[in-house]
Amino acid sequence: MTIRHPDTARSDVRPDAEAHAALADLDSAAADTWLAALSDTFAAGAAELDRGALFPHDNLARLHGAGLLALTVPRALGGRGATLAQTLKVIRAVARGEPSTALILVMQYLYHLRLQANPNWPVALKERVARDAVEHGALINSLRVEPELGSPSRGGLPATVGTLDDDHWLLNGHKIYSTGSPGLTWFAVWGRTDEATPRVGTWLVHRDSPGIHFGEPWNHLGMRATGSHEVIFENVRVPFDQAVDLQLPAPGVGSLDPLTAVWMNVLLPAVYDGVARAGRDWFAQWAATRVPSGLAAPLSSLDSFQQTLGRIDALLFNNRVLLNAGARGDIATADAPIIKYLVSRQAIEAVELALEASSNPGLSRNNALERHYRDVLCARIHTPQNDTVLGNLGRAGFAAR
Repeated sequence: MTIRHPDTARSDVRPDAEAHAALADLDSAAADTWLAALSDTFAAGAAELDRGALFPHDNLARLHGAGLLALTVPRALGGRGATLAQTLKVIRAVARGEPSTALILVMQYLYHLRLQANPNWPVALKERVARDAVEHGALINSLRVEPELGSPSRGGLPATVGTLDDDHWLLNGHKIYSTGSPGLTWFAVWGRTDEATPRVGTWLVHRDSPGIHFGEPWNHLGMRATGSHEVIFENVRVPFDQAVDLQLPAPGVGSLDPLTAVWMNVLLPAVYDGVARAGRDWFAQWAATRVPSGLAAPLSSLDSFQQTLGRIDALLFNNRVLLNAGARGDIATADAPIIKYLVSRQAIEAVELALEASSNPGLSRNNALERHYRDVLCARIHTPQNDTVLGNLGRAGFAAR
């Protein structure tokens, strides 16, 4: 266990005037061009981040300089107040280049969206966190999963405990799969009180608070640059008013509001759709330039390879239609999890098709496709998981008979 991971976060970030000009209108061609260049820049460093499981500090600094870490912060607080469609555009571009950065960004966007919609947070605290993102690029994420409990989406009380001590709380507990942890300024820690009848809620902890330690490092098959380490809280002092939304545990307590649920079911699968598109591009380039001596023509001239790319593009076409429909609000809130299920499944299938056709070259660590495959498989781990989505869908279908 280490006391703290080395902090290599960029502290010298200045506003990027060129980026701000290009992104002034997120729906413009100038924004599209800038985001495409950003994808290429991030892609150039993605293999190194994956190899060393390195945290993407430089990528996040670039996003902060462009004003994109505060994309979903309301305009009244200095952010962009972006729509879901505009936010989707940014996530697609980042994910196509380096998906771990995109996942950290999704968590940032969703938390700020949910934060402002939650009436149980003190207004001053909400404004402080929002302005911290605008002015300093401060990242925030919710830390919920625990070694014993697993995912809270399956029910149960957290083992992380807040104990009231005079005018503050003392927080103790372990969290795992803490996405973005080396770069977070704010840890939104899900826990319970030590009262006879415990309440559950969020303890908002600043990264500089004494007693925060990093335990088991993130060493995953894919999405290796997310820094999703174990975080340990030992007698961490938290101001009294930074324990928020404390409620008695009951069905629905702490669940996502409908707006955030729709955004989550669009933005999370968009990360993995971006991975699949990067895999598609690698396959198309490889097949167009690989000329076996016995063929004397590129593999792309063969009908089998043309059909494979056609199948991949058909899957990604379907993904684009689904994500765009979700971003426009054309899909009912209750059906939003189906977007995540279908887009994630089709992204995985697209990369599997490219792997099957490319054979050994696709699995070589010298080529990007195997990394894209490892990354895209992680689409399955996010809430809501497939069994939950399909079970709910099936029960609704039988109930409607």
